[in-house]
Amino acid sequence: MNQGRTVFSQLMDYFPERAFQGIVEKYEGDKGVQTFSCRSHFNVMAFAQLTGRESLRDIEVCLSANQHPLYHMGIRQGFLRSNLAHANEKRDWRIFRDVAIVLLEKACELHAGTPAAVALADVVYAFDSSTIDLCQSLFPWAEFRAAKAGIKMHTCVNVRGSIPSFVIITPAKSHDVNMLDALPVEPGAYYLVDRGYLDFARDFARLFRLVSREAFFVTRAKKNTLFRRRASRPVEKATGLRSDQTGLPGAPTRDAS
Repeated sequence: MNQGRTVFSQLMDYFPERAFQGIVEKYEGDKGVQTFSCRSHFNVMAFAQLTGRESLRDIEVCLSANQHPLYHMGIRQGFLRSNLAHANEKRDWRIFRDVAIVLLEKACELHAGTPAAVALADVVYAFDSSTIDLCQSLFPWAEFRAAKAGIKMHTCVNVRGSIPSFVIITPAKSHDVNMLDALPVEPGAYYLVDRGYLDFARDFARLFRLVSREAFFVTRAKKNTLFRRRASRPVEKATGLRSDQTGLPGAPTRDAS
């Protein structure tokens, strides 16, 4: 049996306590709070995320069954689901947004020297979306389908360290390709996107925006993509490359390969 500190407690040693307290004071997060402080609130939600809790009741039962190490985990008191539900509803969300930004900055610093999966000196981003289903009775504003509510989270992840650098939440009905307009473009970076962002007929200007800002995009072609070859370059097919071509949107010519 483990007689030392819990793994969670050791993880919290890396938490920027001073920055967190400054953010809490900025938004008066602990004003009038007697038992369930912002720090305990954060620790409870972090514990729930790391241990895969699925509900407020699940969080309460799990913590209540392990009360002895709670103090050393930074969870003092007041973690009843009623307090947790009230804090989630009433506490200023900007506290946790600013904390997330601080943590992302620290993560970027720590992973700056991490070798990338591909031999590129430039930054590589992966951009995609996930649909999050919501309870229609609790979130009637999140219109999605006749019997289902939902939102869509569009995330741009830095492949070096799997760190999100850009997140935007839209109605679930929003098409992925429209988010290319909101994506901040970093010169010299590579953006990996799936075929949902490829629509030369109507939205080639969106992909051209990446190129015009000296960035690059990598995607998979659709079967009905209209591509006209202008020039070809030799490739080593033993490496898995099939061709290296420069082209334009439009119907292919007869001699195009």
